[in-house]
Amino acid sequence: MLPSWIDMIDDITPFRVLLLSPYDAMSHRYWREGLKNTFTEYEWVELTLPPRYFNWRIRSNGLTWAFFQRDILNQSFDLIIATSMTDLATLRGLVPSLTRCPNILYFHENQFAYPESEQSQLNLEAKMVNLFSAIAADRVVFNSEYNRSSFVEGVSALLKKMPDCVPPKIGEHILGKSDVLPVPLIDEFGAGCRKKNKNDSLTLLWNHRWEYDKAPDRFFSALIKLKQLKINFKVNVVGQKFRNVPAVFEENYVLLQDHINAWGMVARDRYCDLLRSSDVVVSTALHDFQGLAVLEAVAAGCIPVVPDRLAYKEYINKKYRYQSNINNPDNELVGLVDRLLDIARLFEKGCAMQSDDMSGLCWKQQKLRYQNMFEFVKSTFVSPV
Repeated sequence: MLPSWIDMIDDITPFRVLLLSPYDAMSHRYWREGLKNTFTEYEWVELTLPPRYFNWRIRSNGLTWAFFQRDILNQSFDLIIATSMTDLATLRGLVPSLTRCPNILYFHENQFAYPESEQSQLNLEAKMVNLFSAIAADRVVFNSEYNRSSFVEGVSALLKKMPDCVPPKIGEHILGKSDVLPVPLIDEFGAGCRKKNKNDSLTLLWNHRWEYDKAPDRFFSALIKLKQLKINFKVNVVGQKFRNVPAVFEENYVLLQDHINAWGMVARDRYCDLLRSSDVVVSTALHDFQGLAVLEAVAAGCIPVVPDRLAYKEYINKKYRYQSNINNPDNELVGLVDRLLDIARLFEKGCAMQSDDMSGLCWKQQKLRYQNMFEFVKSTFVSPV
């Protein structure tokens, strides 16, 4: 007797994906949840670790999972997707069954594009994890061309320091198996024109991590200048805080109290409301590998004011980028303030300004690109055993 069509459906096993996020920071979680909510037809098995103790986490996550999650790792999967914080080479060595499954390594950021710190040895460890994981990966995916190019350039510069026995063309090898796919936007905000009444305050938004690489000092210097010029503005300074918050935040909270509308970490619903109610989103970042916070704000209708550098050159129209002078904050401040003054004058006249259309970056538009990549990696994989 032939099986019924119901029995045949029951026999179909879903596409199983192991998703690894060993430093599950906000942007990593945002991407991870977007994947799950978009590809609901897949069966997702997730392993995550808290985003703390960075230097230990990036070097030891393979060890942690190999000993604490071996039963899960030894299960059968159709695909492994790991963030670049994953020590993929070590994990595959400690759990050999993982070598029988195709994998994708996704770079939200790379350790080569950050400035050297006093802990140079720990910086080297993080870079080597990125490098070895990229070599061990079947496909390497970056969220921007800036991320990819800075990684390949960083790898080449690092290997030039090796005294001998340097493998040739490592950068070219990684580049040859790489793609660029952005972290898609979860919310579709339905942005439109922003038009102010004459007596309304211009509302500025700064929505980044409260860390030095986002150059908050440059942003606050611009606000102080606007205050001195008696510009009518309000400001929303929101974003993720960590244990060591740069002192510039507390100092400027006192100086700008009369202009502050929102300050600190807020819930997601409140955050989305602030994006919709703000007029201009500002970045002064020294490091941004995609600029997800800015892209979300633009999708919500904010006019971007960003430096002409980093991934902004790919995702933000040139007319919204002020001249970059990363090594001369005073010179860069002039361009930033001039841009903000131009916008303030337009709003004072009641002129409407249209933000760029970001709908092409939402999951609905990006799903097919991700799906094609998954299928390509699966179809071209050759198991070593």
